[in-house]
Amino acid sequence: MSRHHRRALWLPLVAFAAALALSSPVVSAPAKPAAKATPAAATPAAPKPAAPKPAAPKPMADDEVALDAIAAMVNDEPVLASDVEEQLFMFLQRTQARPDSSQIDTLRRQVLDQLIDDKLIVNEAKKQNITVPPAELNRQIDQAIGEAKERMGGEQAFQQQLAKENMTEARLRERYKGDIERQMLESRVVQKALPKRTVPQAEAEAYYLAHKDKFPKVPAQLRLQVIQITPSPDSVTLKAARTKIEGIRKRILAGEKFAKVAAEVSDDPASAKSGGDLSFFRRGQMEPTIEDAAFALKDGELSQPVRTPYGYHLVEPIERDTVRSPAGKDSLDAAGKPIVEVHARHILVKAVPNDADIDRAFEQTKKIREQAAKGGDFAALVKKHSQYQGAAGPDGDVGFLSVAQLQPNIRAGLEPLKNGEVSDVLPNAQGFNIFKVTDRKPEREYEVAEIKEELPAAVAEAQFRERYDAWVKGLRAKAQIEYRDL
Repeated sequence: MSRHHRRALWLPLVAFAAALALSSPVVSAPAKPAAKATPAAATPAAPKPAAPKPAAPKPMADDEVALDAIAAMVNDEPVLASDVEEQLFMFLQRTQARPDSSQIDTLRRQVLDQLIDDKLIVNEAKKQNITVPPAELNRQIDQAIGEAKERMGGEQAFQQQLAKENMTEARLRERYKGDIERQMLESRVVQKALPKRTVPQAEAEAYYLAHKDKFPKVPAQLRLQVIQITPSPDSVTLKAARTKIEGIRKRILAGEKFAKVAAEVSDDPASAKSGGDLSFFRRGQMEPTIEDAAFALKDGELSQPVRTPYGYHLVEPIERDTVRSPAGKDSLDAAGKPIVEVHARHILVKAVPNDADIDRAFEQTKKIREQAAKGGDFAALVKKHSQYQGAAGPDGDVGFLSVAQLQPNIRAGLEPLKNGEVSDVLPNAQGFNIFKVTDRKPEREYEVAEIKEELPAAVAEAQFRERYDAWVKGLRAKAQIEYRDL
C-alpha cells in the first residue's frame, strides 16, 4: 500500500479534522522535534510566560468501560462515550494539536456525529448486501500488520511492544479487522451511491466563480522581522547528551537496526514507537538543521549528531519523492522546479534548558525588547542578539507569513500592531521572540489563474462533498437518532 493510500485509512476522521482550524493552526507539541521552523508556528517551550494548555482527553480505563455511558443511540445501536473519547484522543495524538476547552467540546461533538454517520453508512452497506471478500480483508490486515512491524524495526521489536501493551498479535489482528472491514464497507457503499466524476476545466472555473464562498481564501499575511533568544542548557548537560548520542551512533554503525535502536532509546516518544519515523517532509516543515541533514545525505546514510533546541539527533533519510498536486502533477517551486520531499527517521537525546536557563533567556529578551520599543535599530539588535535559525535576512526579515498559520498566542500579539510597531516578548518552541511588523496583506479570494491546475480536482471534491452530505442527511432522516449527554 503506498503512502498516499495509507492516508485513506483515516478518512472517517477527516470530516471533523477541519474543525481544528477554527481560529488556530494544528501545531506540534513541545516534545516533538519535528516542529516547523517558522518562529511563529510552534508551541511555547518556556512554560512560565506561556499560557497553559488543556490536557488532551484520554480513553477510559478498562474498569470504567463496564459502566460506560452511552453518547447516542442509532436505531437500536449505542455509540459509547468511551469510543468518542478514544477517537478524539487518537486524533489529538496524531495531530499533536492543543485546542482549548471550547474547541475540545466542538471536536467531541463532531467525533460523535462522525461515529453516528459511520454506523448509518455501514448499516446501509449491509442493507444492500455489500460485503468484503475475506481474502481481500485478510490481505489488508496482513499489510497493516507488516507495516506496523516495519515501523517498529522488525519482528522482535514488534513483539516487545505488544508485550509492553499487554497485547497479542491475534488480538491486534481482531482490532484491525473490525476497523478495516468497516472502512472497506463504507468505501464500497459510498462508491456505489456516489460515483466520482471528472470535472472539465471550463466547468471547474465556472463553478468556482459562482461558488467562491465554498473555497478557502488567501489568508491575511504579515511581513515580520524577528529577534529570537533560545534558552540553552548548561555545558554539563550538553556534554552528557553529546556523549550519549555518539554512543548510540556507534551502535548503529556496528550493525544494529536504526528503527530498533530508536524504539529503545529515542527521547521523542511520538516517533520512537514507529522506529523514529518522521514521515515525509519538505523544506520549511522541520527544524532547519534536521532538514539540512536529511536533504544532504544519501538514502540510508546516517548523519553525524545534529543539534536542535530539543537536544541532539541522528537523522537517516529513507526515500524521496516529489510533492504532487490534487491533479497528480508535480508541484513546482518559485524557480519552476519540482518540490522534493524526503522520508526520514531520527533518534533524539534530549538536552533541554532548566527553569533557571529559561528565566535567564526571558529576562535577556525583555531587555532587548525595551531597546527595540524605544526606537532602537532593530536590524542592529538582530545582528547582535538573535539566535533564529530559520530562513531570514540579515535584518531578521522572515518575509510574509500567513496569519492563519501563526500560533494563537503569537497571532494575538501581532494582530493589533500597526506597521513599524514592535511586539511584546512572545514564546514558542524555539525560545522567546520579538517581532516587528513591517507590512500587511489583507485576506483575499484566489484568482483563477493562481489555482487553475488544482481547480478541476478541487471542484470535483467540493461537488462530491455536497452529494455526500445530502446522501448522509437522507440516511439520518430515515434513522432514529437519540443524543445523550457526553
